[in-house]
Amino acid sequence: MENKSFNDVHIGRVIKAEMDRQVRKAAWLAAQLCCDRTNVYKIFERKSIDSLMLARIGAILSVNFWEAYLE
Repeated sequence: MENKSFNDVHIGRVIKAEMDRQVRKAAWLAAQLCCDRTNVYKIFERKSIDSLMLARIGAILSVNFWEAYLE
């Protein structure tokens, strides 16, 4: 099986899909990240994200988002 190119992953959409799967709201994630919910909506729009932020979000949601790049 061939791996996706890193350019094929829109990590914001992957995070949003996981939030939807867990039935979590942007306001909840914002509270966990200590930021405004508008920042969370901006994260959903990002094709790429800082690795530390991705690790923080992954820990909060108990998901290894790095796997999105290996599928």
